Amino acid sequence: MQRRELPVIIVIAAFIVFIFILLTLTGKNTEAAAGELYLTVLHTNDEHGAVIPHSPAVDFHPERENPTVGGYARLAHLVQIIRAEKESGKEPVLLVSAGDYIGGSPYSWLIPEGYALEMKLKHAIGYDAVVIGNHEYDYGPDILASYLLEAGYPEAHSRTAVIASNTAAPSDHPLALNNLYLESVILNLENGLSVGLFGLIGEQAVSYTTANYPVEFVDQHETAEKMVNDLRSNGADIVIAITHSRVEEDVELARNIDGIDIIVGGHCHTALYEPVIENNTIILQAGSLLEYMGLLEIAYNPSTGEVRIRNDETGNPHLVRLDSNQSQDPELDEIIVEYTEKLNQLIAEKTGGSFTDVLDTVAISEFEIPNYPPLRESSFGNFVSDAMRLVAWEKTGQRADFAVQANGSIRGSLTPGTMPHSLGKVSVYDLAELIGLGIGPDGSAGYPLVQVYLTGDEIRRTLEVAVLLSEMMGDTYFLQFSGLRYEYNPQNAILFTVPFVDIPIPTTRAVVSAERYTGEGRQEFDAHLYEPLEWGDERLYSLVTDSYILSFLPMVGELLPQLNVVIKDSQGNPVSEEELDKLIVNVDNRELKVWAAVLEYAAGQETGTTGLPEIDHYYASTAGRINQVWSIPLVTWPLLILLLIVITIIMLVRRRRSRKSNPAA
Repeated sequence: MQRRELPVIIVIAAFIVFIFILLTLTGKNTEAAAGELYLTVLHTNDEHGAVIPHSPAVDFHPERENPTVGGYARLAHLVQIIRAEKESGKEPVLLVSAGDYIGGSPYSWLIPEGYALEMKLKHAIGYDAVVIGNHEYDYGPDILASYLLEAGYPEAHSRTAVIASNTAAPSDHPLALNNLYLESVILNLENGLSVGLFGLIGEQAVSYTTANYPVEFVDQHETAEKMVNDLRSNGADIVIAITHSRVEEDVELARNIDGIDIIVGGHCHTALYEPVIENNTIILQAGSLLEYMGLLEIAYNPSTGEVRIRNDETGNPHLVRLDSNQSQDPELDEIIVEYTEKLNQLIAEKTGGSFTDVLDTVAISEFEIPNYPPLRESSFGNFVSDAMRLVAWEKTGQRADFAVQANGSIRGSLTPGTMPHSLGKVSVYDLAELIGLGIGPDGSAGYPLVQVYLTGDEIRRTLEVAVLLSEMMGDTYFLQFSGLRYEYNPQNAILFTVPFVDIPIPTTRAVVSAERYTGEGRQEFDAHLYEPLEWGDERLYSLVTDSYILSFLPMVGELLPQLNVVIKDSQGNPVSEEELDKLIVNVDNRELKVWAAVLEYAAGQETGTTGLPEIDHYYASTAGRINQVWSIPLVTWPLLILLLIVITIIMLVRRRRSRKSNPAA
């Protein structure tokens, strides 16, 4: 009996041991899971001074559902809610911006006047870190330094760190002298996590920087490798790169540099509804203009150093839309109201009292005026270039034959109001935010208009440059025109590119035909109002552009002598680069800004049944000014000729051989 029971006892004992081991292992796994440290990262990028709800701003209503997006007061309220939720679980929350928080919006016009609204709003909301993007240099490094000083830096780094790891300001420049930016920062969080942050500006963003001298930028990959090593050696558990780069550059960075856990990106305005994963790096971006706030929830395993995404577990999206479903934080709103009053005073001063409020109605429009598709003539491009040409003509009393503006300076489409209280209205804000970039020699916001003189032959060269730029550098450099129309074959822009040095050889014959508008007023369609604009034409014509585009024209001749143009005054006298400011259009001893000319042109449209100016239906569509045509590319002709020569030689050789083999023939 006892012998028979022995195996049973052994089996039971083995089973108990198995259960004990299983429970022990399970306990260890549970302990490991419980040992994870949680973190929420909130992020925005490319806010561009979008202080109030917009798209369009006239649609906003504090008590009704409306289609507006963005606004710092909405963001502040949402951040407060998330922080309160996470605090109950003792989960820390970081909030960062990937740059371009200024530039474009009328609120950024306050910066040259000595105010730092955007950064003060970030302080009030509780941003932990921001980077410097290309538009932070719109008013130059000196004003950027003044802006940061006004915002309380360098002391304010302890509140919101300004990080620019691959930025190199001269040691005697205020940016460096006052320690207004940091290389990196490590944040030791309440739950024991140590998070290292560094910031980069990307290659394309650097190429778009308009006024960064004497600040320079070093290689982002070399910088990133150094920052990762430094932060890890100083105890950072998680390394976050905040980059003002394109998604493509972020992917390349992650692929080439190990050890970056998260990249919070910006610059290309891409809304990544799901993160991009490359080389175990989580890549994020939240669109632009505060339409979205990014939300990333992660878990960090101290044993393995692994970082995993938790959004699927929590059910939270990676992008949260800042629309009318989000309430506004009253304290932030009070700050915005205070600075809006300052902005209104500035607008009244700059427009001679024509407009006294950023939400004043300028005109009525029954339709959107788009700035798309890319690399094409656009309705809003026509509106802006017409405004520049015709307002300059009116103010100077001198005929303006042509005007030109770049797509990169036209920030979007003009969208009129859609709500019952705003139907069809176009406000100062909604129009000016689309063309309000830059600064003039007078130190106030907005590029001024300039009136220069070129020969007809040089205008043809300018059209060739327009085709060449857009083919080489994309839509940002596509030029919109007023006062002419032309046909071009984009395939004929570049004959070939010199290997190794990557220098394009232009054909200078991409433009098939060009015509000058000889009428007065807005450019119409009547064929008899156009005359050919020919090569070799030595007559002087007036061209209106802005000071930024004008600064590039002399550079074209340095790179491509065959497309050189000589800037001249109304008498045909050459104007040196040092004297270009003399060509600025001034009205009552004040620079005429592009944004002011566009506002005036809109306000000058004919009054309709509403009693307000109504934008003409002419701008509901394009006007056939810039037309692509297709033909055999020029590079094909030499190949065809070469082919004919080869065929001819082969035929001659065959004929000679035939005669030798058949002497009687």
